Amino acid sequence: MNLIQLYTYEQVPSIFEAGGKARMVFTTRPVLMGTHGAVASGHYLATVAGFKVLQKGGNAVDAGVAMGFTLTVLEPHANGIGGEAPIIVYSAGDKRVSVINGQGTAPKKATFQWFREQGINVIPGDGFLPATVPSAFDAWITALSRFGTLSLAETMEPAIKFAEEGFPMYQGLRNVITLHAKRFREEWPTTAKVFLPNCEVPEVGEVFRQTSLAETFKRLVAEEERAQHKGRTVALKAARDCFYNGEIAKRIVEFGAGNEVRDSSGKPHSALLSLEDFKGYETKVEEPVSFNYKGLTVHKCSPWSQGPVFLQQLSLLRGYDLRSLRHNSTVYIHLIVEAAKLAFADREKFYGDPDFGNVPVGKLLSEDYALERRKLIKPDKASVELRPGSDIHAQTGNIGDTTHLDAVDADGNMVAATPSGGWVQSSPVIEGLGFPLGTRGQMFNLDVGHPNGLQPGKRPRTTLTPSLVTRDRKPYMVFGTPGGDQQDQWTLQFFLNLVEFGMNLQEAVDAPTFHTAHFPSSFYPREASPGRLHVEGRIPEAVRKSLVEKGHDVVVDGDWAHGRVLAIAFNPETGVISAAASPRGETGYALSW
Repeated sequence: MNLIQLYTYEQVPSIFEAGGKARMVFTTRPVLMGTHGAVASGHYLATVAGFKVLQKGGNAVDAGVAMGFTLTVLEPHANGIGGEAPIIVYSAGDKRVSVINGQGTAPKKATFQWFREQGINVIPGDGFLPATVPSAFDAWITALSRFGTLSLAETMEPAIKFAEEGFPMYQGLRNVITLHAKRFREEWPTTAKVFLPNCEVPEVGEVFRQTSLAETFKRLVAEEERAQHKGRTVALKAARDCFYNGEIAKRIVEFGAGNEVRDSSGKPHSALLSLEDFKGYETKVEEPVSFNYKGLTVHKCSPWSQGPVFLQQLSLLRGYDLRSLRHNSTVYIHLIVEAAKLAFADREKFYGDPDFGNVPVGKLLSEDYALERRKLIKPDKASVELRPGSDIHAQTGNIGDTTHLDAVDADGNMVAATPSGGWVQSSPVIEGLGFPLGTRGQMFNLDVGHPNGLQPGKRPRTTLTPSLVTRDRKPYMVFGTPGGDQQDQWTLQFFLNLVEFGMNLQEAVDAPTFHTAHFPSSFYPREASPGRLHVEGRIPEAVRKSLVEKGHDVVVDGDWAHGRVLAIAFNPETGVISAAASPRGETGYALSW
């Protein structure tokens, strides 16, 4: 048993002085270091799959794609091939950062008028209505085609193996199946057939198989193999067309149109997706939104994600001497939380799919704007109202989980991805395909004129937000976590732990965290808890009491309750690649060699 298990945080607190020179930090795992490559993912078996791809000569993107497909099998409650997968890639060859926009679009039938006629004011978080076009498969194909070197068959091999031959059931997945077993049995027979074999919840350690999903994956690989004589790019496109222009799209549309399922509106509905929606879908490769913080350039997805909110927090915090503050002291936590409230208020007001309107990212990240916003942060008083900026003009036209993966190779290629959606607990499994549709459409706003307002063909403003960092245009780090609205709060703290307080990767991952639920949730039913501050139980009681005195509504969560941060760092001077994975959440692991 290591020290973090023997003692409470109050007994052995982390100690920091200015500049992070003196510290006493207790961690649960070592930083893993190597020179050939490193991988990290939300499930250790997926991490092994990515590791083997690197060892066989694949690059970081190949490894990332292999982990991505494998995670859809191993964590069906956290992500699926019917969901989405935002991906950020650093290509060592041209020293360029690219974003793969792996977020699906709203169906053509999904209009304000349709929802008004149904008497629906908030898009449900489950069932068929919130389904967007499944985008994860096309995102992985795009990554493989643009930046990878291997075939679909090679990267899908471990996913097919685990779906067909099975893997040992673990507690986290079993808990989700148990919680929703009644609905599966009574309302979603296609889901019960897969996830309740012999009509029972699988026991921990029992080998669990998903044969229909294996057959779907093998069908896609077969299409690639039939076209391989035409070259790698054409072969990958053939597999992609099988999903979006062929039999798989047809089955999805027929299943969604031919069935009605009750959702959180209290009424049954069929799906709005059509074959036309699938045929018109295209994954975009975009420029990132970037911000320089003390010599490090942080790259995020654009405001169809919540990614820029991470950068807005950095912009606000750049005006403070964080190193002079004791880590996780009352003053530090109060400052970070108040900055988060301001940044997320702007997310609520201004963010949306930039293809449908101009989101003023440049203004939101400007120093002039940060100067004005910092005046709203009071050192002794927690804010309780939502305060978006007022002088900016943007022109507009059921909670599951999420997972994450990172990979870096010896050449400095880097990939970070945060796959999500297509949760088994949120929508029924499609007959014969073995996976459900996603429910990301619940994040659309049904207010006409809002930047994130629903429109056909539009992407909802998602919470998914992988991070990639460069220094002097050279590879530096990739990281991320599941956690919905909390992702860019927990990862911000991880980043500051490294940059401001001198922690190593694992120390930065293990340090206790906090987050605010002050702003409206991105998930149905979009509720907010003004002033609410969640802290892990390892935050000292004296600090918690002081935060209450400042007006924060403090909720104490478990000691290790917040997220599952994963991270990999690359040192271009030495060639050393370092990796770390949070012990939170049971299954996340990293490997380096």
